[in-house]
Amino acid sequence: MTLLGDSEEAMGDRPVQSKSTLGKGTRVTGKSRDRLQNQLKKQYEAGASIRSLARATGRSYGFIHNVLTESHVQLRSRGGANRRKAR
Repeated sequence: MTLLGDSEEAMGDRPVQSKSTLGKGTRVTGKSRDRLQNQLKKQYEAGASIRSLARATGRSYGFIHNVLTESHVQLRSRGGANRRKAR
């Protein structure tokens, strides 16, 4: 199982470098899930996006979202420009 390094950059949508990736669809349970939750929580709170964490770990957006939700992380709102009302 792979955890993302603390010293690696985790800002915005820039890819977060990982030492290796988790196998797609591999179950992550027990202590390894707890470690993954802590790592993802730290990086997300440091500014990494869910998408960049998903790319770095080789997991889906939904998996990362669920892990962060289980960790009681306050998720940020969507970024990007707001749409203006049509005239």
